This record gives sequence, C-alpha cells and structure tokens, in this order.
Amino acid sequence: MDSTLKLTLPKGRQQQEVFNLLADAGLRIRATEQEYRPACSDARFEVKLLKAANIPRLVEYGAHDVGITGRDWIEETGADVVELLDTGLLPVRLVVAAPRGLDPFADGITRPLIVASEYENLTARYMRTRQADFHYVRTYGATEVFPPEDADLIVDNTATGATLRANGLEIVDEILASSSRLIANRATLADPRRRETIDELVLLVSSVLEGRRRVLLDMNVSAERLEAVVKLLPAMKSPTIQPLHGQGGFAVRVAVLRDEVHRILPAIRRAGATDILQSTIQKVIA
Repeated sequence: MDSTLKLTLPKGRQQQEVFNLLADAGLRIRATEQEYRPACSDARFEVKLLKAANIPRLVEYGAHDVGITGRDWIEETGADVVELLDTGLLPVRLVVAAPRGLDPFADGITRPLIVASEYENLTARYMRTRQADFHYVRTYGATEVFPPEDADLIVDNTATGATLRANGLEIVDEILASSSRLIANRATLADPRRRETIDELVLLVSSVLEGRRRVLLDMNVSAERLEAVVKLLPAMKSPTIQPLHGQGGFAVRVAVLRDEVHRILPAIRRAGATDILQSTIQKVIA
C-alpha cells in the first residue's frame, strides 16, 4: 500500500506563512505563482495547493490525508475532520459589520435584511440566533464594498478592522475567532503507518511554534548572586547551571517566553547577571 501522504495547503494570502512554518519543520516546499502541485523535500508528502475554503471537505472525503486551513472554513463547511493542531497563523475574527452608526437589528427595519458574505452557513446560523428575516448575497471577495447600497450588513473576517473602517463600517457582533489549523482525514489516522508519519509532522510543527514563542538567555552569575537571579527566571523546567572555569561563578542558560523578555532582562541585570546573551530557538520539544 502506498504510504505517501497527500497534503493540501492553502493558496493565497496564507501560502507563504504556511510554507515558512513547514520549512522550519523540515518540509521545504517550492512553488511558482502558477504552480498548484509543488515539490516537497520530504518524499513522504505529495503536496497540492487549493483554496482554503475547499480544503476541509476534501480532507473529509479522503481526497487528501492532511491539510491546513482556517477554523472559519472548518466551521462553515461542517466537515468531519480531526483537528490536530492550531498553528496560530493568520489569526482573524469572523464578524458582523454594518455602516457606521447603524445597527440593522435595532433600527426598526421591517423588511428582510440583506446580508453579504462568503460564509453562507455561518451567516444563516447567526441570523437564526438573532431571529431575523434576511436575504443572503454570496460574495467572492471585497465583501466590505456592499453596504450600504447593496447590503445592510456583512459577515466577514478581519484581522485589525482597518479595511472595515476604511469602508465606513463598524463591527456590531463577533461570531468566532479563527486561525490556521492542521487537520486530518479520520480513515488516514486509523492506518498505523500513516498515523506515525502524521504524528511526526505534528511534533515537528509544534516544536517550531513553541520555539517561536521562546528565546534562549545565557548569562554569567557570581556564586553570591546565583539564587537571586534564578528566582527571577521562569524556566520551562529549571535553568541549566554550570560552574565557570576557575571558580569564577556560574553560567546560566534558560528558555523563556519571548513576550516576557522585556521584563526579565532588566530584573536579572539588577540582580547581578552579567554577559547576558539572547538568541533565537529553532525548535522546542519538551
């Protein structure tokens, strides 16, 4: 039985970030702008690029074994897939937006509301919760241009809200938070040999994501200052401490969260750490 895994990745705005993540995990993928079947450095994977919206169903149907797509499209399609990992890439919010200063649900509009969106099922589900009559208009990008002439409100994803504001819209509700997820076909996971390869992929991608969250700090500390410095270090387990040559104190190494570095560095410097070095981490496997 062929053990090659069919891996489908999103083409478009997510593509390069996903490629970079996989490259850091050891899977280098090279594709031209026109290419949909790029080569992968790991021969165990056969790669195809698709629109993110198509990926959940095709993974469910077994056309592909593994894929990366947004949570928004998993929810929209209702695909029966196994979510293996939240990569955290391309975080967006799926929101309801309307012209600034207008709340279509509270402004006494008696006709059915016109809602423009790429997300037909999520839109319908949301409008049912509001007990509102509506007409749905499918969009194919540039959803924010529809109000006010062609729609009363939209359901769309946004990262910062800047595009909505630039088009005179404001958020009136939030439906869900989304990011890129690694998903798999259920039948593929039931095959022990293929499951082993998928587990390795999850491990490597997870280690890269964890490495991106942390930095490595190296420092020298005198014996009398060691305990004071160590107390300030939120290590994953405990710092690595080794004596310096000639009883000149100790070398301390620790991996800390990147977001905490700005607080930790001044504190350990005041506590007596010297020769402090900060370096990046490629992978972290606990």
